[in-house]
Amino acid sequence: MTPLMDEKIEAIYQEVLRRNPGEVEFHQAVREVIESLGMVLVKHPEYADRKIIQRICEPERQIIFRVPWQADNGEVHINRGFRVEFNSALGPYKGGLRFHPSVYLGIIKFLGFEQIFKNSLTGMPIGGGKGGSDFDPKGKSDDEIMRFCQSFMTELYRHLGEYTDVPAGDIGVGGREIGYMFGQYKRITNRYEAGVLTGKGLHYGGSLVRTEATGYGATFFVHEMLKARKDSFAGKTCLVSGSGNVAIYTIEKIHQLGGKCVACSDSNGVIYHEKGLDLELIKQLKEVERRRIQDYAQFHKDAKYIPNGNIWEIPCQVAMPSATQNEINGKDAATLVKNGCIAVGEGANMPTTPEGVKVFLDAKLAYGPGKAANAGGVATSALEMQQNASRDAWSFEFTEKKLEEIMVGIHKNCFETAEEYGAPGNYVLGANIAGFIKVADAMVAMGLV
Repeated sequence: MTPLMDEKIEAIYQEVLRRNPGEVEFHQAVREVIESLGMVLVKHPEYADRKIIQRICEPERQIIFRVPWQADNGEVHINRGFRVEFNSALGPYKGGLRFHPSVYLGIIKFLGFEQIFKNSLTGMPIGGGKGGSDFDPKGKSDDEIMRFCQSFMTELYRHLGEYTDVPAGDIGVGGREIGYMFGQYKRITNRYEAGVLTGKGLHYGGSLVRTEATGYGATFFVHEMLKARKDSFAGKTCLVSGSGNVAIYTIEKIHQLGGKCVACSDSNGVIYHEKGLDLELIKQLKEVERRRIQDYAQFHKDAKYIPNGNIWEIPCQVAMPSATQNEINGKDAATLVKNGCIAVGEGANMPTTPEGVKVFLDAKLAYGPGKAANAGGVATSALEMQQNASRDAWSFEFTEKKLEEIMVGIHKNCFETAEEYGAPGNYVLGANIAGFIKVADAMVAMGLV
């Protein structure tokens, strides 16, 4: 990249900072992508002429709204709802809804920005968006969650549609919440528009494999990275942070591919089971009984619970952060490298800080960034949209095979793009450039819109 192009990229970034003050996660996501694009602008000057990067960094629409709801004790609460419809060059906006007290506009914008490139990499006709609320579902009754979801959808419904914007789940939003929101959407619109939400229950338009998709997909991606190095999961000791859907089904697929996962976590601490995690117990605790991961140790006396522990201090060959953003910092990354880690696959969105990413790249690990590695979830959401559009339902085996094919294709695209731009093995560069070029070409073709 020429010094002049360095200056142009830096000027774009400074303008993003000026226009979006205080949104640190969004700033981080933008910088991580556009740092990779200097060589692309040299090769494709039309992108610079049409200010494609500047246009991609500005959402097409940002929606913020009030969500009033009533608790079981009669107390009225007010939360804030968000939907950022970021880019529709490749198709209707597509991205999840996050219910968590940390949610504010900067979080939603970072997630929506990442979603543009993630969705592009899948090869499916979907644009990028994201939404959510600062509502905390923990400790709430089913009735309270239903009332909140109905209030949330009463405002959001007017912005949705199977050809406009198609939300799904994310942290704090699973099948229960999707069901309540879909029911309210159907009630308000008087339309059974199954394709307007994904992650639905199987008995009313959902897709097999959707629950497993992000975890399975991330594991397939790491499997491809290992294969590219003439290696595999066989015999590898693995760490998976988190204990929600992504973590559970990452663990499941690692075990199926011959690896051994020895630790997972939640917001309170880490469970370490040296002989290998009991996946069925984790599913029972987290999916059925909604208990904390510390209860695992009640059933396996040889397992160790570490309150407020750091999972990344446990030695492993494969690490798969699957909890939340910025969970691996520079020190954690250095510890993983020192302890013999050879591959990292991000099941969560942006779970590694810039300092951590630099450590991984400098050590030449097989490092799969989230926008590539965890794209299986949204890819299977797009497959759910296909099934809804054709009034069809596919088998588990057929859908999983399509998911695997998509993840193999994403790996190939990232791998070959990195080589084309002179950085073999750098999946960060490959994912950013490959995802960007497809969106940029569509934007150029559509003119100034």
